[in-house]
Amino acid sequence: MIREIKVLPNDGLREQTEQIDEISSETLELLDDLYDTMVSGDGVGIAAPQIGENVKIALVQIDDEDELLELINPKIILATGTDIFVEGCLSIPKIYGTVRRNEKIVVNYLDREGEQCQIIAEDYLARVIQHEIDHLNGILFIDKMIEEIPETELEAYYESHN
Repeated sequence: MIREIKVLPNDGLREQTEQIDEISSETLELLDDLYDTMVSGDGVGIAAPQIGENVKIALVQIDDEDELLELINPKIILATGTDIFVEGCLSIPKIYGTVRRNEKIVVNYLDREGEQCQIIAEDYLARVIQHEIDHLNGILFIDKMIEEIPETELEAYYESHN
């Protein structure tokens, strides 16, 4: 089910989220709702607080051909390198800006079956995962933004930084 995306100044976007202790039918329903909402918003990632749920769940799918990552209780255990690139957010419409992120990360998480998993992510995938994990800690990309990029200049920015 598509849920309403919470936008600033919604206070829930700034809260710490709670660990998931067991994968219940409600957890699975939330995963499905997050996916439907992310797709409807044309996003590449979404976190539970963005639909008003205060739990450590985030989804990432860069494009239709990529595997859907359902990250329950994700934790970055290793991060290396840094890169600066532009970001936006479903919860902060029409605002874009550059953010420094790690280029490569290792993340431990649970999948929808409750199995312990690990992913090594680099470049754009690493950036999106870090953005979503920040949401789980009440941190928004604008808190880390170096320079705002006007929406009218996004295409030029992408072309000059590819």
